[in-house]
This record gives sequence, structure tokens and C-alpha cells, in this order.
Amino acid sequence: MSYQLTIEPLGATIEVEDGQTILDAALRQGIYIPHACGHGLCGTCKVEVLEGEADLGDASPFALMDFEREERKALACCATLQADTVIEADVDEEPDAQIIPVQDFVGEVVRIETLTPTIKSIRLRLDRPIDFQAGQYVQLSIPDITQTRAFSIANAPDDVAKTGEIELNVRQVPGGLGTAWLHEKLAVGDRLTLSGPYGRFFVRKSAGRPMIFLAGGSGLSSPRSMILDLMAQGVDLPITLVYGQRNAAELYYDDEFRALSARYPNFTYVPALSEGTIDGGVGQGFVHEVAKAHFDNDFSGHQAYLCGPPAMIDACISTLMQGRLFERDIYHEKFISAADVQQVRSPLFRKV
Repeated sequence: MSYQLTIEPLGATIEVEDGQTILDAALRQGIYIPHACGHGLCGTCKVEVLEGEADLGDASPFALMDFEREERKALACCATLQADTVIEADVDEEPDAQIIPVQDFVGEVVRIETLTPTIKSIRLRLDRPIDFQAGQYVQLSIPDITQTRAFSIANAPDDVAKTGEIELNVRQVPGGLGTAWLHEKLAVGDRLTLSGPYGRFFVRKSAGRPMIFLAGGSGLSSPRSMILDLMAQGVDLPITLVYGQRNAAELYYDDEFRALSARYPNFTYVPALSEGTIDGGVGQGFVHEVAKAHFDNDFSGHQAYLCGPPAMIDACISTLMQGRLFERDIYHEKFISAADVQQVRSPLFRKV
């Protein structure tokens, strides 16, 4: 059994299977609805039901308030249809966005590499080709864990096309069941299911502006894919990467980015350590502090792409805006866990 779903203001009508969420149906048919956590926790995918009926599912009462339920609001990641329905969603047109329907894949683990004491690189050979924009992510299913886990693709699209493999950088989160399993139990030869691509974190090339990438921790995955993709396409605009870690032992792919900086005159690599020291021009301090010093507190005329822990994102947004860069030119991917929902998040920023 299926239902017809019309999505305004696009005027697009799609088919939704019984029990399938609005978000899943839309993404699998190439229609992007803004979303973040995917589990009813954050409220990013809120839509209004104009006609028809929807079961609200397991939407958190904090993400979907009682008065919003009375106003026929729903979270697309949880809501399922009970009749033919019309919704209104906050859909923005993006000239650089590729329309890529989400699909399911099976990946065989072909390599596991320890990058730092807390981060592993996992290479998965997929059962068929995946099309994606550099910066997007996949949802990985982990045995005996109900909810999928989101991981950005760390290699560039041309590398994926040549090898048939995607690389995921997985940081072991203290107390995290999913990352603990991937670090401690996953082995070469294992097969995992995943879906993708997801997200609107990609380079807005049509803007033609110099780019700043600010990354922290395993948040380097997306910027690495995006920068490698830009280099492969011969983009000659100035590109700067400021990448921060706590200490030198956690600073991974450092040699690769130093080599890229030496090879491409338009690429500048600025590593940053919040603790400890290392030779070779590493900035001292947090990512936003090192970026502020490097650009002399003037980010005007650039576009910025941010990926890392929530606290880093908030600090970078504040620094960029104080340095004359406005919200319209700042982009970041929002990975929100149940723990993140309990934290205060920046009211200044809503884009991905």
C-alpha cells in the first residue's frame, strides 16, 4: 500500500510506502528536505501538514512541541502517512546542488588503518557505484544497534569512482556503542549495509570566491574530500585549510596536506594544536583563534566551510562573523546526537 505526497512549494508529488517516513521517501526520490539528526531529536526537518493525515511517530516532545502538533506540524524524519497528504517544507533552491537520490549499498571492509589513538580509517568496497558530491555523508548500519550512524565520505568522488571504495574516518566516542563496535570488533572482510548520499554540505563553486575550510577532530573527513575534489578539477581560487587537534599525535593526514600545499600554489594548509607543540609552522590555539590570527581578523570576500564538534562550530561562526563574514557565506554540516540536543546551540546559524 502506498500514498501520494505533494511537497509544497515545489509542487512535486511522490509515492510514499506504508510505514515509510516522509524524509526517507523524499530523499530516495531526489527531493531534499532540510534535516540533521534523522531521529526526531532536533526539529530541523519540521514540516506543516496542509491536507491529509500523518502519524507523528517518535518525535521528541522537545523537538515538536504540543502547540506545534495542534498546528499540524510534523517531523519528516519520523512522520508516516495515513492518507494522501500535502505538506509545506522549508526547501531552498541551491544552484550548485546535484540531485542524487538516496540508495542502499552493501560494503565489504577492505582496509582498517589507525590514523590516531582515537581515529580509524575504514575503507569499504561497495557492491555498486555511488554517486555523491564531495562533503556528503552516508548512514551506516551497525550490528545490534537500532539507529544508524552518520559518517562523512573522506575520499574524493574521482577516487571512489576509480576504486569503488569509500573511506570513513571514525573517532571512538567515549561511551558510544556504535564507534566502540567499529573500533574494537570490525574486521577486514566484514560486510556492512549503508545508505546515501545525504547532506547539503558541498562547495558552492558558482560563487567564485576564495574558500576557507575550518575543521577539528574527525571533522576533517568532509573538507578533505572537498579539497581533493577541487584540486582534481583544477580550481585555481585561493583555498585555505585550518585544521585543529588537541596534540600532535591526533593530527592526521598532516603529511598529505603539507604535500598538497607544496604542489598547489593556491592551497594553504594551517595546522593548529590547542595543546603541545610541533615543528613546521603549526599554530598554537583553537581552530577559530588560529584562523583569526592567520587572516588578521578579516574574512570578508570568502566562503567558509566548517566541520567539527559543536563547540568548535559555534566558536568559528562567532569569529567569522566578527571578522566581517556573514551567515550567507558560512556553511557547515550538522551532525546532531541525543547528547547534542541537550546542549545550547548557536542561534546565529541555520544553514548546512
